Amino acid sequence: MLLGKTIVVTGAASGIGQRTAELAQAMGATVFAVDRNVPERPVGHFVQADLGSEAGVAALIDALPEGIDALANVAGLSGSAGRAPTIAVNFLGLRALSLGLAPKLTQYASVINVASIAGFGWRPNLARAKAAVSVPGFPDDIEAYCDAHDIKTETAYPDSKELLLLWTYQAAHNPIFRDRQIRVNAVSPGPVETPILTQFREVLGEARVNSDIDRVGRAGTADDIAPSVLFLASDGARWVNGTNLACDGGLEASVLAEVMEF
Repeated sequence: MLLGKTIVVTGAASGIGQRTAELAQAMGATVFAVDRNVPERPVGHFVQADLGSEAGVAALIDALPEGIDALANVAGLSGSAGRAPTIAVNFLGLRALSLGLAPKLTQYASVINVASIAGFGWRPNLARAKAAVSVPGFPDDIEAYCDAHDIKTETAYPDSKELLLLWTYQAAHNPIFRDRQIRVNAVSPGPVETPILTQFREVLGEARVNSDIDRVGRAGTADDIAPSVLFLASDGARWVNGTNLACDGGLEASVLAEVMEF
């Protein structure tokens, strides 16, 4: 279902992004692999870009071709770099790229945002998340943006994923996508054995990460997540829009059961 499609994958130098790019190419897609780091094993057409600034996003949009069938927003920071870079890459840059690239997407194209089980808290934090998501564009002062929306260094990663999930639901009905039946969905992994898992342990704490892994028996792998991303990019998901696919071995179900005391 990907044969002949053109797919852009960000964060393609390692982890989930790399495996998504590799699998997409193996399934017959033309891949534009995007990362700020040059990959050891390039896949498809490599485009070096930094999604952490408005200028970097604009340069990437200019470098990419017309006729894109899917945009897989996989690039992300763990939070260890600080709150401003984390929010810039994980939410602001991703949003700017998706909106800016929309005119180059084909009708019936797909945008897939890799979120996280860490974004589960958007519901109790709805008022704050709505206020943060409502700020348009790329703020000139991201530190001030973080101050205004109570985004702290230690919570920047989960906060960024909360904003991303809320924006995904909103974007699915944004006319820039909806009018051409472009679908916008998210995939939320749990802990995944990728190069930045060690950073997640530092940011979220060993107890939190180990507890999440223990709930489902093992950490996920990039091979577990990439097929779900590409399913949402395929024609097989043509009637899936504005949803968050929990690809976490049952972690979200376990957390929900606990929250509901069920």
